[in-house]
Amino acid sequence: MHTSYWIILVLSLLEVALLAGVITFFFRLRRSEQLLAKLQKSQNEFLGKIEKSVDLEQQFLNNFAERQTELLHLETQLAEREKQLRNLLQQAESLAQSPQFLRQVILSGHRKGRSIKSLAQSTGLSTDEVELILEQGGSS
Repeated sequence: MHTSYWIILVLSLLEVALLAGVITFFFRLRRSEQLLAKLQKSQNEFLGKIEKSVDLEQQFLNNFAERQTELLHLETQLAEREKQLRNLLQQAESLAQSPQFLRQVILSGHRKGRSIKSLAQSTGLSTDEVELILEQGGSS
């Protein structure tokens, strides 16, 4: 019986060792599952951050496109306004160079007591031309 006792004892120890191995494997498996769950959670958080980043980038691109459209519209308006102002400036220059306007400026300036020399400088005419206009203006 002595041999069978040793066989039973060895088999029992072997079963205990196997049971300990299974328990150790189970705990390691459980730790691995927890680690895997933690990694999946981190991966999901990371994917969430990436999605948020993509959304922000898309909003940035949309805002940029809107600003570009607004700038093009403003540039068009500015070009039109520039054209209108150039036309007005040309009209004002042609009006300022008209003989009737110059005559009116010289006569009203003379009435206000401005000298012939200052009237000639402001109108771009010679003093003789200013004197001639004043003589004609006084007689009419």
